[in-house]
Amino acid sequence: MLILVTGPAQMLAEFAERFGEPAEIHYHTVEALPEADLKKADAVLDLWLDSHPERIQQYQRLEGLTVFCNVPKSSLAGLVARWGRPSCTLVGINALSGFINRPLLELSLLEEGDLPRLKTVCAALGADYRLVQDRVGMVTPRVICQIINEAYYTLQEGTASRQDIDLGMQLGTNYPLGPFAWSQKIGIKHVYELLEALWQDTGDERYKICPLLKREYLLQEAAEPAQM
Repeated sequence: MLILVTGPAQMLAEFAERFGEPAEIHYHTVEALPEADLKKADAVLDLWLDSHPERIQQYQRLEGLTVFCNVPKSSLAGLVARWGRPSCTLVGINALSGFINRPLLELSLLEEGDLPRLKTVCAALGADYRLVQDRVGMVTPRVICQIINEAYYTLQEGTASRQDIDLGMQLGTNYPLGPFAWSQKIGIKHVYELLEALWQDTGDERYKICPLLKREYLLQEAAEPAQM
């Protein structure tokens, strides 16, 4: 089985740390996958799709392909509603930074009948997985980002420092990371955009973004051009 993994270098490094670099896995940092490789591939893990959903169009006519789509800020249903249903099999994957190198992959399906193909690819990767509903935020990102948002409200109110909040979360819940450490690992941009997507999808007050979190996101966005 030939599996192509495409995405930013940092995400590919996390994926390679989890799955290694066997001959059947080919890593690509270029956004446009070589056509020759695509025709030979059995599966693609596209880690760019979260930021560039239009990329789904390159897989439109590849019927035998299984594409794992990194779309925790959207859903597979939302993806095909916007860009059309491709001939290939689609699987949703939570591949935000910090979630790839874990014991279980968090996956979703557009069609229940695609489960055998999902199982085949996961077996080739030697990966255990947990199926979740095809919803914005999936499960773990939804929970973690909600906790991060609540931590920002606590910080904004002056109740505790970042360090104290992180330490309290680790000691009180036995989490490996506190909310601000999680925010750094995932990236404030992804936290903000996922919470915004959840707010738009559900209208639930739990996902209403803390003004302090929004301010830090905007300041980072403003600084990015200067860093390029």
